[in-house]
Amino acid sequence: MRTAVVYSPKYLDHKTGVDHPERPQRLTAIMRGIMGEKLLKDRVVIVEPKELDPEELLLVHTREYVEKIKEICDSGGGLISDETHLSRESFEVAKLAAGGAIRAVEGVLLGEFNNAFVAARPPGHHAGPNYALGFCIFNNAALAAKYLIKRAGLRRVLILDVDAHHGNGTQEIFYDTDEVLYISVHEDPTDFPGTGFIWEIGANKGRGYTVNIPLPYWSGDPAFWKAFKTIISPIIVQYRPQFMIISAGFDGYYKDPVADLSLSAYIYPKIFQEAIYLANRLCDGRLVAILEGGYNLWFLRRAVVSCISRMSGISVKIRDRRPQINLRSQREANKIIEDVRRAQSRYWSL
Repeated sequence: MRTAVVYSPKYLDHKTGVDHPERPQRLTAIMRGIMGEKLLKDRVVIVEPKELDPEELLLVHTREYVEKIKEICDSGGGLISDETHLSRESFEVAKLAAGGAIRAVEGVLLGEFNNAFVAARPPGHHAGPNYALGFCIFNNAALAAKYLIKRAGLRRVLILDVDAHHGNGTQEIFYDTDEVLYISVHEDPTDFPGTGFIWEIGANKGRGYTVNIPLPYWSGDPAFWKAFKTIISPIIVQYRPQFMIISAGFDGYYKDPVADLSLSAYIYPKIFQEAIYLANRLCDGRLVAILEGGYNLWFLRRAVVSCISRMSGISVKIRDRRPQINLRSQREANKIIEDVRRAQSRYWSL
């Protein structure tokens, strides 16, 4: 295996303000972890992102929105939505993050490397066609998927979203198409972002190609893994994607400051191992993971390294304490998983 880590120091130039969770130190921690484990000596290579033409952003976003982001950044930046900050450099950095996602899928398609992890910021899955949200400016995973469809001619692309929060932007972009299967497992979205409920299953040609598994707070590893084995993996096998993209959020960790899924450190490499197995079985190993959330720097460094090691066939262990299981949340999660199974059984054999 040969795994690319798509990264540029320019990703650190997007400034969000003092004490903001989505800060440059996230990537500094990840890169220190990669260097510390000496992954680059073996099967992992650093790859520069692609310089993206602003016109390529129109694969997903409206021209008016792209011009608005550029205008705000050119004037010095500011708050664009909730806690989504723009600095003077943010337009160029967000464009480069999108370029990193496209560079990754392009490189895997061409056989330059087997798979790739995009260590970019700002994240993307909350960004919709004409809005920013939840620290996200341009939707990196959606742009990569659109590139595969429009420029590479693929017709079955999977986006698997394992961030603690529902990827409302990604869902909206692909809600009425069967060319992208969007699967998201996330915490109760009532407070944020307000989308990602069981009954949101797609529309028109896309009916059945949106799968949402909204788990209750503090669900923990057992519920998360049960959702994978009983819902996610069987649907992926039936869809037979030509390419797999993971929106790789690490904020479900029980010590993360912005989410409450109460996952342990051990579930993330387990998820990646399952995804790698499915990619090898279904689409010649074509797999790209794109960084989304994850704001506990101690954990982010170790979890990302552990997942990249799985992608490259190198064994790097992660050690941590497991959080206590919340039995009430477990019972609620089991009911929700069963409700999802019933809803999706109209479209998939479960």
